Amino acid sequence: MSYDVFVQAIPVVLTGLKLTLIITLLSFVLGQVFALPIGLALASRSRLLKWPAAVYTFLIRGSPLLVQLFILYYGLAQFSAVRSSVFWPVIRDPLNCAIIAIGLNSAAYAAVIVAGGLKHLPAGQLEACVSLGLSRFSRMRHILLPQVYRAIFPSIGNEMVLVLKASSLASAVTVMEISGAARAFTSKTYAPFEVFIVAGIVYLAIGFVFGLAFKSLERRLPSVVAITKDSRPRRSKTNALSATS
Repeated sequence: MSYDVFVQAIPVVLTGLKLTLIITLLSFVLGQVFALPIGLALASRSRLLKWPAAVYTFLIRGSPLLVQLFILYYGLAQFSAVRSSVFWPVIRDPLNCAIIAIGLNSAAYAAVIVAGGLKHLPAGQLEACVSLGLSRFSRMRHILLPQVYRAIFPSIGNEMVLVLKASSLASAVTVMEISGAARAFTSKTYAPFEVFIVAGIVYLAIGFVFGLAFKSLERRLPSVVAITKDSRPRRSKTNALSATS
């Protein structure tokens, strides 16, 4: 192991930090935006809503993210209809493709988390909403979804760390984020061990900061003890899932 290469690799790897943070944050936001409607569809009793969402999550979760990224960046460019469309200026950029691919991938996993949170809501929550005469939109916005997101918040934090790690695949489409910068420096020094040790430390540091941030936010959120204690199965046939139908 060369100490000199290790020291030289630090500033080089950090040149990709900005792009890594951009990819991670934008992909995470994109994933959460799509996760909510997909999660609601997964938890719905309507087959017209549930089946397309189930197919989407099955395909995305069942195939490698790298393959999805290659299809989006390399595959779609083969079609003249895509190249002549209004989406081409966005799709032809590797950074945009990385953000879209990682975001849509994250949406599938986060949607399952949202659907699981809806399924574990106690039936009494819906019964109370119905007795108050709340509309479906009002009960979801003001009663059910706030409780769901409080309950699944730790899982959402874990999803952001997974998005961070997934951002390293952006280097496969020439994006010079942390992994891309490390790979380029390795081709010059022929010292992959030292260079990728530095990259790994940077990823660990970012993930640690994200973890602390979500832990801090979680402590500020209202308690969900009432939800978890009241999540035992009931004899009532009414279920909170009907709110999403």
